[in-house]
Formats: sequence, C-alpha cells, structure tokens
Amino acid sequence: MSDVQRPLPPKKDVALALLEREPSVFIHLDPRRPGVSVPKWFTGQPQLILQVGMNMAIAIPDLKVDDDGISCTLSFNRAPFWCRLPWHAIWALVSEDQRGMVWPEDIPADLAAQKQQRPAVAPPQKPAKRPRPRLAAVAPPSGDDERSDEAADEARARDRARPQLEPVEAGERLGAGEAPARDAGAPVRALAPVPAPALAPVRSTEEREDDESGGSGEPEPKPRQGAGKPKRELPPYLRVIK
Repeated sequence: MSDVQRPLPPKKDVALALLEREPSVFIHLDPRRPGVSVPKWFTGQPQLILQVGMNMAIAIPDLKVDDDGISCTLSFNRAPFWCRLPWHAIWALVSEDQRGMVWPEDIPADLAAQKQQRPAVAPPQKPAKRPRPRLAAVAPPSGDDERSDEAADEARARDRARPQLEPVEAGERLGAGEAPARDAGAPVRALAPVPAPALAPVRSTEEREDDESGGSGEPEPKPRQGAGKPKRELPPYLRVIK
C-alpha cells in the first residue's frame, strides 16, 4: 500500500452535497481571515460556527454557493446581517448527523495547539468482576451435638412452663386479716340477696312433756267461768250402780 494520502475533495463540492441531502450544515471558520464579513464582535475569536441550509424552518432565500465561498443573510440577536464566508477561511463542514469533512491545513494554529494541550480522556473502565463465592462441604452434626441440643430445648421448655414471680413493693403488702385496699374510682359490685333460713316454731315445756308422755298434744279445755268447780271423778269402786 502506498503512504501517499489522497487529496481532499474541494470545499465547494462537499458544501453542495451536504446542502442537497441534509436540512442544514454547520460551517466552522476562522473569522479573523481576510475577506470574512460577519458582525464585529466575532472578528476577534479563533473559531466561529454558523448554521445554514436550504430546508430549514426559517428559509434563507439569498443563500449562494460559488467559487469564492458562501454568502447569505443570517440573523444575529434578531437583527439581519449579510455574511461573506470565503473558502480559505472555512476549515470544516459538518451536517446535523455529524457527517462532513475537515481540512486540517486550514485549522487555525492557536486552535490546534489548544486541542493538543487538552489531556486525552481515558475511556471508562469496566468494574472489576467480583469473585464467585465458593461452596464448602459441611460435616453432619455428631451424636453429642444432637443430645446437647435436645437438652437445651428441654431446659428452655421447663423455663417457659415455670411461673415467674413478680416483686411486690413494701407499700402493697397486706397484714393478717387486712382487706386489700380498693380503688376509689373502681365500680362497686352489688351483692346478691341471701335467703333467710326457715325457723322452726318454738314449743313450750308442757308440749314437749306431752310428746314424751304420749299425749295428743292438744291443749286441755279450760273451765268456763261461772260454772263452778269441776266435779271430781269417783274411783270405780265407789260409783253408784243404777
């Protein structure tokens, strides 16, 4: 292969091809070169980028591309200005999709020096891969370990079943025969009535004696007043036989 580089195509041909195929083209130029006509506040900087096109939203009716360069009327701060861009001042033509051409021999020297002084940006490094964890075999538990686990489980079960005593403060202890103090705000429960036991009638001494002697228990008739003394019964051997 030959080391001889092919000559770059003319700037006019590249500009026409991009303007016919793309909506707009970005023109990179050095506004300090002679023959450049742009607003005065751009003439002191090493680089100027202008956007032109035949199919833009705002049409440029006087856009012209000839052997001397590109000329058209552009708007700066909403004010129209006729621009003249000779080919020797243009060093790159780029479309919206980043296709185009660069002419290195026309790049301003101070701009090229600035690009060379910029540190190269290192590509982002991929994060290091983490090592995969390794699986190790675990020995089965021995008989002693199983017995110790069972004993620990039984001890925990006994502790849960055993009632726990809570400490009682000194002021809460009750003496012998002392009723616990009742909260003044606590409701009082009504007591259910208790039926009284049935009492047997009280009997006199005579009635008890009659019961013991076999009597009927009925009281003897009292003598009527005014009837006199009751007759005395005669013994059977002194009764009169009629």
